[in-house]
Amino acid sequence: MFLLAAGLIGFYVAWRYVWQLKLGLTAKAVLSVAVLIVAEHQWLVSRVAGTMASPESPRWLIIGFGVAYGALILLACFLLIRDVLGGLLYLVSRPVGRRLLAGHKLPHVMAVSALALGAWGTSQAVRVPEIRKMELPVAGLAAEFDGYRIVHLTDLHISRLLDRPWVDAVVDQANALNPDLMLISGDLVDGTPSTRANDIPPLGRLAARDGVYAVAGNHEYYAAYSQWIEAFRGLGITVLENEHTLIREGAGELVIAGVPDQVSSRYGQIGPDVAKALAGRPQGVPVILMDHRPGNARNNRAQGVDLQLSGHTHGGHIRGFDLLVARFNAGFVSGLYDVDGMSLYVSNGAGLWPGFPQRIGRPSEITEITLRRRS
Repeated sequence: MFLLAAGLIGFYVAWRYVWQLKLGLTAKAVLSVAVLIVAEHQWLVSRVAGTMASPESPRWLIIGFGVAYGALILLACFLLIRDVLGGLLYLVSRPVGRRLLAGHKLPHVMAVSALALGAWGTSQAVRVPEIRKMELPVAGLAAEFDGYRIVHLTDLHISRLLDRPWVDAVVDQANALNPDLMLISGDLVDGTPSTRANDIPPLGRLAARDGVYAVAGNHEYYAAYSQWIEAFRGLGITVLENEHTLIREGAGELVIAGVPDQVSSRYGQIGPDVAKALAGRPQGVPVILMDHRPGNARNNRAQGVDLQLSGHTHGGHIRGFDLLVARFNAGFVSGLYDVDGMSLYVSNGAGLWPGFPQRIGRPSEITEITLRRRS
């Protein structure tokens, strides 16, 4: 479906823009092929180097395709808006509608704007994320945990695009917050442990007083799940697979739980089981759950979770596109939500999939969460 949708977008741009240019037939054909190559570049690159989930081509090529693909998607949206608006106007006033649809300058303005926005979006996608600080009230939180600070990381997507220098900078940013606890809610890496061997060592420097915990996201399963879990543990990261741990501060307690991603069943791995993850927990103690996907929030709340930390959506990548992304995630895409009395925080993520490196109006983040007692 993804490849089909990308191909249709490419054909649409070729039809409504390239073939309207005042060029010879050969030039239009060449440009149309170039558009289709950009539209299907994830699949084409995966035939040569790596996979669609983890292209192993040079970083400059990933960035170049990222700019071009972002521009293509944006130009398709601009053209579609023009065509729909022109069609509606044509029904009211044929001359006005015809002028909009047949205008020669507007498509070029759209193309230049799309390219500029595509370049901007890629630059925002590869930058080191900023710190986002927030306070969250938690029902039943012990006085000893009032002011307890958690650094939430998600969707690092360590890859040829977001490589070791970027990872070093992210780790430095997170460690500088000197948190009590660090939680990573999935999609740490793209590729295999061997292809990322030079990029992941900085994760071993992540530090928090009460430890660093993580769960698997969907991308951990696309290459070598079992190897990745061992690699993370070798770096000092505790991976929770339908498990919980108990954090104590004086007489106060806090449950930290985690479940694997639901894509696990396709790969013969353990599926998410919140009931199992919370089995044996002390009653009356607040529960913080790491679940990579926010769409499971209502079910998790029904199991007794008080705060869920998720990622997966990358904030929708582009303001406006987030409305579509939300539809595939039970309406949750970015920021804080109240779900039947449970707080759900969906981070925009520190990184993103290298196949679509675009961020416009949805900046990357490292989140510092300070827990507060709920009155």
